[in-house]
Amino acid sequence: MRRKATMTSRVQSYLRQRRALGYKLFREGRQLLNFARCADRARHRRPLNTALALRWATLPRAADPAYHARRLDIVRVFARHQAVREPATQVPPRHILGPAFRRKSPHLFTPGQLRQLLRRCGTLSGQFRGLTYRTLLGLLAASGLRISEALALMVQDVDLDQGVLTIRFSKFEHTRLVPLHPSALSALRRYARKRASLFPRSQTFFVSDRGQRLQYGAVNRVFIGLSGDMIPANGRRRVRLHDLRHTFACRVLLRWQHSRRGAAGRVVILSRYLGHVHIRDTYWYLTAVPELLKQSIGQFGPPLP
Repeated sequence: MRRKATMTSRVQSYLRQRRALGYKLFREGRQLLNFARCADRARHRRPLNTALALRWATLPRAADPAYHARRLDIVRVFARHQAVREPATQVPPRHILGPAFRRKSPHLFTPGQLRQLLRRCGTLSGQFRGLTYRTLLGLLAASGLRISEALALMVQDVDLDQGVLTIRFSKFEHTRLVPLHPSALSALRRYARKRASLFPRSQTFFVSDRGQRLQYGAVNRVFIGLSGDMIPANGRRRVRLHDLRHTFACRVLLRWQHSRRGAAGRVVILSRYLGHVHIRDTYWYLTAVPELLKQSIGQFGPPLP
């Protein structure tokens, strides 16, 4: 007699099919396998149902509701696929746990906070660690790169003569060129000389004290340690690496809005520079900061009282 398929075997079959079509499914794959193992531990042998999906999605109980909603969305996509093979599969309703994505209010670093953050990099132990983090965090603040893009830079992607970065296959699999300000370029040159003297065979631009590629988790832990007392004014518990990108984008828009030309016709430039696929993601910055929102309403709408 044929044994009933486990949820793990169902998920593994699904992941093989999707990845064969070119989908990477790194995070989603890990989450789905976690869901499947939970279902198998509970001895669930029937097709997927909404109650099972909700029990898993709402773990841990103390997590942010948006996190629960994102977990449920991952199971929903799998359930829709599985319903074709097993008609008894239940697809959880959309938004039953609320929105899966909610933009967090950005923390904008002041110039003083940025200087303090970079100075603190000098307190890190290791012959090379302080310089690495000072250069990396300085680049994020000066260019608005995503941390994933900065960590993925290879030596050949950093043109120190022309002052241009090549960002390959970033968040949405797009490649773009990012010109740098001379102040950022001089810092990168100093770092590149030091890295080349210590690790001449390194292919990754930013490396650890062992000459290995930096990992996001390690970088984030160091950043939290350096910025721990920089409490954001928007109610969040701590600042984030991504706030350096937010700071860059908002400062550029503020500077443009204070200029004679204004920002209205230049948002598309910033959108391309940041690597946004949809320009609406760049226009969000105009509503994220009170000063930007007030000036935007003044430009695009009736004057404020």
